[in-house]
Amino acid sequence: MKVTIIGVAGGSGSGKSTLVKRLLDAFEGEHVAVLAHDSYYKAHSELTLEERAKLNYDHPRAFDTEMLTEHLSALREGVPVEMPVYSFVDHNRTGETITVKPARVIIVDGILIFENEPLRRLMDIKVFVDTDADVRLARRILRDVNDRGRSMESVIGQYLQTVKPMHEEFVEPSKRWADVIIPEGGFNSVAVAMLIENIRSLIRE
Repeated sequence: MKVTIIGVAGGSGSGKSTLVKRLLDAFEGEHVAVLAHDSYYKAHSELTLEERAKLNYDHPRAFDTEMLTEHLSALREGVPVEMPVYSFVDHNRTGETITVKPARVIIVDGILIFENEPLRRLMDIKVFVDTDADVRLARRILRDVNDRGRSMESVIGQYLQTVKPMHEEFVEPSKRWADVIIPEGGFNSVAVAMLIENIRSLIRE
């Protein structure tokens, strides 16, 4: 089975998830799997919740990218994997896993997936979602307050302390590895339609 691996990167709140949903809708009926880099945050059960909350979750070292790379390689070879389940409320892995089965199309998304060369080399198409910083911050506040039980003060504090500087140091420079840059991600219907047709042509080869 020919496997097409699509990487979707971009800053936090850029619209990556919306783009991934658009791709899933477009390839409904095909065998599609999604691996989220966020699921591969390292476990820190040795720390208290307060200590875990202070960690820098926007640095490459926060992720077990080696495990993600191994899982992606296994899926390409037709082997199912057990993707970790991460709790953003507890800032830790839950101990549970989700079985991800091999698929013709595999989508990997995350803020730092282009920063890591071994992971990047596995991708057939690399898409970077480019969105203004003020829009990304507004979306992040809404998401973290409404979905993850955070206070607005903590979200803004984390943004200024780690999210913004890490974006400038690691995420934004990784844009140079992208094959396609899509302003506003899944909200850019013209670019999304072109991307979908490109993926379909790869699948037909």
